[in-house]
Amino acid sequence: MALRWRIAALVAAAACAVAAAVGVLVHRASQERELSQARDAARTTLERAAVVYARTGGVEGSGAALDAPGLPGGLRSLVRKGHQGTEFTTGPGGPAMWAARPADDQVLSVRVDLDTSMRDISALDTNIVLAGLIATAVVLPLGVVTAGRMSRRLRAAAATARRIAAGDLDARISAGARPHDEIAEISGAVDSMAAALQERLLREQRFTADVAHELRTPLMGLVTAAELLPPGEAAGYVRDRVRVLSTLVEDLLEISRLDAGAERADLSPCPLGLMVTETVARTALEVRLGTAQGTEEGAGDGPTVWTDPRRMERIVANLVVNAHRHGRAPVEVTVDPGGRTVTVRDHGPGYPDDLLRDGPQRFRTGARERGRGHGLGLTIALGQAEVIGAELTFRNAPGGGAVATLRLPAGPEAAPIQAPIHAPIHAPIHD
Repeated sequence: MALRWRIAALVAAAACAVAAAVGVLVHRASQERELSQARDAARTTLERAAVVYARTGGVEGSGAALDAPGLPGGLRSLVRKGHQGTEFTTGPGGPAMWAARPADDQVLSVRVDLDTSMRDISALDTNIVLAGLIATAVVLPLGVVTAGRMSRRLRAAAATARRIAAGDLDARISAGARPHDEIAEISGAVDSMAAALQERLLREQRFTADVAHELRTPLMGLVTAAELLPPGEAAGYVRDRVRVLSTLVEDLLEISRLDAGAERADLSPCPLGLMVTETVARTALEVRLGTAQGTEEGAGDGPTVWTDPRRMERIVANLVVNAHRHGRAPVEVTVDPGGRTVTVRDHGPGYPDDLLRDGPQRFRTGARERGRGHGLGLTIALGQAEVIGAELTFRNAPGGGAVATLRLPAGPEAAPIQAPIHAPIHAPIHD
């Protein structure tokens, strides 16, 4: 049950409970008052009748009777013992208050009819029930409206929190004037958390960009020096490590540009199949190319798509390299000839659960069986896909293996301007 209906049910239950409690208290108070007044009236009439009986030996005109046939048995027994008393009865003759006392060897009694008083109390009870229903009918919509406002504010807060979790750190809950209540406190706390997280992330992004930029100059000198080394096994190892370091720095610079939102797509019509075929060929890796109808030696030209060729090549190359590095052969690249979809699949252990749940995280390669790396390839591929307005998704195939699917937009109007990606750069490194 939604919160608004829970609150509405609670308001209705509270209103009914209050009405019932008030009704019971008013009923009992009214009944006690009527019985008390009837008892006093019966006693007064009985005393006057006793005076008349003592003076005249009869009770005519006094409102009392001697040995009345309807006298309650308990009260008759009490009088036989020499006492006087009163008793309320609801017999066939209707509700009545009896008062009795000894009169020589007889019982002098007075009966006060309470039928009218009890009907008045019943009418009062009915009015109380109606008043309770009316009060509930009035209060319940107010409770629903109030609960609805609270529910909408909480849902808005939850939606904003999900936007923040998805990477939109500019999202805020407390937009405009808000009531000063607990929900406002929660909203303010979430906004403060988002602002602090955004500031911290921006500092880390600036630090990463600055480090990568500062490393670039000495790295170029290191690359030049490595090329001047005499041939040999040690020189080859140095050149290989320098190339790895250079690639890492370039990747960090690319991620910094993506984070800053500085990347813009240069869209143009391109044959999708031919572009994928040439990109795979440039990776110099063993890849099985095919279409959705079956595996072929080449994917053909395929449909013409409106995209940025350079960024498209970067995405496909990163997916292919990632499949070779962390998966197992055969690596298959499939182009949908009738659509705008490219699928890259390997036959390894598949993507780790945290990648499927949270998406690619830089400097995190997931499980140990996924191999070594910096975790930047998929992060860059995802960022470049956002630049060209494409959708990049990750899943594991039922028969085993990791599957990355790239869906391109229909035209230039479907490709939005790049929004910064917010993958934590301080994630731990997993070899």
